Amino acid sequence: MPHSAFLDRLRHIVGAANVLTEGDLIAWEQDWRRRVHGKALAVVRPGNTQEVAAVVRACADENISIVPQGGNTGLSVGSTPDESGTQVVLSLTRMNAVRHIDHDNLTMTVDAGCILQSLQEAADKEDFLFPLSLAAEGSCTIGGNLGTNAGGTQVVRYGNTRDLCLGLEVVTPEGEIWDGLKGLRKDNTGYDLRDLFIGSEGTLGVITGATMKLYPKPAAQLTAWAAVPSMPAAVRLLGLAHRQLGAGLTGFEVMGQFALSFVSRHMPQLRIPFTDMKDEAPYCVLLENSDSESEQHARERFEQLLELALEDGCVVDAVVAESLAQANELWHIRESIPLAQAEEGPNIKHDISVAASRIPDYVEYTDAMLQRELPGVRIVNFGHLGDGNLHYNVQAPSEGDPKAFMLEHEDRVNHLVYESVAKFGGSFSAEHGVGGLKVDKLQKYQSPVALKMMRAVKNALDPQGIMNPGRVLPVEPK
Repeated sequence: MPHSAFLDRLRHIVGAANVLTEGDLIAWEQDWRRRVHGKALAVVRPGNTQEVAAVVRACADENISIVPQGGNTGLSVGSTPDESGTQVVLSLTRMNAVRHIDHDNLTMTVDAGCILQSLQEAADKEDFLFPLSLAAEGSCTIGGNLGTNAGGTQVVRYGNTRDLCLGLEVVTPEGEIWDGLKGLRKDNTGYDLRDLFIGSEGTLGVITGATMKLYPKPAAQLTAWAAVPSMPAAVRLLGLAHRQLGAGLTGFEVMGQFALSFVSRHMPQLRIPFTDMKDEAPYCVLLENSDSESEQHARERFEQLLELALEDGCVVDAVVAESLAQANELWHIRESIPLAQAEEGPNIKHDISVAASRIPDYVEYTDAMLQRELPGVRIVNFGHLGDGNLHYNVQAPSEGDPKAFMLEHEDRVNHLVYESVAKFGGSFSAEHGVGGLKVDKLQKYQSPVALKMMRAVKNALDPQGIMNPGRVLPVEPK
């Protein structure tokens, strides 16, 4: 079928206004970090699951590949088309309804195109908590969160997106609809198909709906900012927090003072605690404690924890937010680090995970190795220490051309960082996914047995290879 006839078929399915082929399509064709700018045959915006299925069937009939896309906020180039002009970008942002909230089952069933912040607000309106929270929550979609198994700031208590999901609705590569939205916490009836699609980055099918867990709102939520003398001290503080707060520990973020210095420089309106203690406290930790009893009870437990930490020496000084506004300010500082780093100039980003107990040794070893191999590089280290996930980023030396440094040394830096991650038994991708950016890394660092099983799953579910080709796994020659 000629492309004109194919496009007419798509227009018949979703309406002419929702098949975009001309004009400025950069919002769909360029990745969030502006590293890649592709070219789509069309951007198609279905309004419901049946339309998604019909679009997928049309693409399957013509062997045209599909790039599922939510908010297009991913960091691994997993939702943008290639440069061929032959791929359909399937944007789900019109599918943004909260379908149902089951108060007694503590679940919310939603369209995949729902903005994450909308889920949070809908839950809050019904006096529930939906705990998934990350910097892009005002623009990322729950379908994209599920496709990459996003993490965020409360994984230490509530888990990744996978842990918050009880069911999916998926359109298969053949255009069939699988309805797995039962919302059951126990369903031991064969293979867990839900877990196949979560984290698959659109390579096995299109997630169109999800049933997500809700939680009662905590009676109190307190935030503290602590200055710590070392990374080993930060890990000791994490252990103390687990023992003292139990399930009340909902967030535990570590930030190097050097990373925070970028925030001070580029966002001077933000008041950052303990910036005058860089020598004695090279790291800061942001802790969050949620309590089901009362604010007084939460504050007492928090203060007991900090007293023990001061006695132990794993904390040099600490401050507890006195209001929700102060707590939000502290979280805003943490979430501003990536933006401040971008203002500082080009940088090499890493989203790695290592067992929390091994993070101090990993950081010491990798810091020293990078300085030895590339003298003058600046390490911007911050992240979700509570679940072993660091954003271990590398900035060019302060002297010289940062763009030239990136061109000359990015591959070398990535190799050194990922080799160190492997040495310490970690993962080169903790929460951002593989996308198209790290396909070669998966081939190198994943076990041959695991890769064989992944290819078997991909070939079984998507034998035509039309679902997001070249993401996660390389395209196999026909």
